[in-house]
Amino acid sequence: MKDALLILASGFEEIEALAPVDILRRAELSVVVASTVEGPVTGRCGVKVVADTTLDNVLGEEFRLIILPGGAKGTENLRSDTRVLELIRRQYSAGRFIAAICAAPTVLKASGIIKGRCVTSHPTVREELKEATLCDERVCVDGNIITSQGPGTALEFAFKLAELLAGKEVVERINRGVLARL
Repeated sequence: MKDALLILASGFEEIEALAPVDILRRAELSVVVASTVEGPVTGRCGVKVVADTTLDNVLGEEFRLIILPGGAKGTENLRSDTRVLELIRRQYSAGRFIAAICAAPTVLKASGIIKGRCVTSHPTVREELKEATLCDERVCVDGNIITSQGPGTALEFAFKLAELLAGKEVVERINRGVLARL
């Protein structure tokens, strides 16, 4: 089983996607970046990213963690992709980690997995998450669901994911070089 899958859709928030990939790879974890479309994927700010593979190529694989970056258009594209919703449902049913940042917790809602769970999100989508218990933490962990608020919390989110998969010692080692305020 691979460690992590990050799913990119057009309009993704660049820092929310690349910070977790960077920190998890520094932790020497296997991270697969898969795109919902062929070719480069354009982020919210126009940055083009070439994914490792496409979502279709990894649908049969299992991951310890699935990560969904936000970005209004990116989240809309993730939420409307039935492959993404089914993958999230399977991950949840297996009890494995699912992480979503910014507007991406709405994808978890569309998957039907957040009722009664503690989640956080960008303030602009909180109204859409009423079936969950909303928390004000910058990063919220409720069992196998990890959520975060937005671009400004991306490093904290990434480090929490690294801690869950690799442990606090690894996070401390990485942060000696990164110098984040954790």
